[in-house]
Amino acid sequence: MPRRTAATLATSGEVLRLIRTGEAVTRADLGRVTGLSRPAVQLRVGELLDRGLVVERADAPSTGGRPPVRLEFNAVGGVVLVAALGASRTRVAVCDLAGREIEGRDFAIDVEQGPDVVLPLVMDTWDELLGDRPRSMLRGVGMGVPATVEFAQGRTESARVMASWTGVVIPPVVRERFPVPVLIDNDVNLLAIGEHRGAYPDLDDLMFVKVSTRIGAGVIAGGKILRGALGAAGEIGHIPVRDGGGVLCRCGNIDCVDSVASGTALLRDLRAAGKDVKTIADVTTLVRAGDAETMAIVREAGRQIGEVLSVAVNILNPSVVVLGGDVAEAFGPLVSSIREVVYRRSTALATRRLRIEPSRLGAGAGISGCAVMVLDHVLSPDAVDESMISRLKVTS
Repeated sequence: MPRRTAATLATSGEVLRLIRTGEAVTRADLGRVTGLSRPAVQLRVGELLDRGLVVERADAPSTGGRPPVRLEFNAVGGVVLVAALGASRTRVAVCDLAGREIEGRDFAIDVEQGPDVVLPLVMDTWDELLGDRPRSMLRGVGMGVPATVEFAQGRTESARVMASWTGVVIPPVVRERFPVPVLIDNDVNLLAIGEHRGAYPDLDDLMFVKVSTRIGAGVIAGGKILRGALGAAGEIGHIPVRDGGGVLCRCGNIDCVDSVASGTALLRDLRAAGKDVKTIADVTTLVRAGDAETMAIVREAGRQIGEVLSVAVNILNPSVVVLGGDVAEAFGPLVSSIREVVYRRSTALATRRLRIEPSRLGAGAGISGCAVMVLDHVLSPDAVDESMISRLKVTS
């Protein structure tokens, strides 16, 4: 096989990558880094300028004579549509090509109403948020859903959880309205991606654990999201715990940590204990008032979550475990119990430098993760090059 040189690799997509990362910010830089000739650099930069992916700035420092023209990634040269669907709350947004939210909206909707209700509402909201922006600016769509997702197909695979979504392939439905690349993933994977890129970009190994209506995890391993063979990685909510009391989980198994320690489980157990609680906010009020029985139930939930996480820490050895979701964010006693059990039951080496911390981005990590997922795809060298070829075929 012939040896590939730097020049043969430096397509327009690769040139954009160098400009986006700041590795090369002038034409001279590009020639030096890639080995491309001046005309070849000019051709590739011209293609990127025509696509609106790059702009020129005449403010680069001069070393004598005319200052060189600086090339800059044009983050406002396009938009992506993103949606973070939760069990009861959803946020829909329009982001620029740097992943910054331009317009967004929150609304309450029960995803159990099914895709025929939820997806049209989300797409109608995107249309409203786009407003008068030219549809030619749209580069891609990213969506997170609270279900297991076969990532390559964008197919939801929850047989008992979100039952009405089972087997639904979402991308074709969205592309009928928005004919651009559409990527779908599990909501907690996207929280992990958003938290990693936004708060821990220098760490290669991170686990995001969402404790909310349900419990799940997203794993960053070697700097990338770990989805597994079909997208089922991170389903810690369906790992059974000891002394769970024989609770039937929605997945069909007994004593899954999701069924005994999630927000839904806390409300169920507190009501069974005679507490008048309708929402997690009601539980928070009892915890702050120092109600002993509530505190005991919350701490026990933390212990059960910690038991599961200690196994995950031993297997994955993350640098940081990030705890997010409204339950984790509301209850200090629950988080304290998680920390105590993880440090006690995980190996000494796995916990030597382990940090267990609250989410820094909160709910915003979901939107950020959606944007990162779709932008990493549509702005990858291969995707940019393919779009260039497609554009030539259309215009020729």
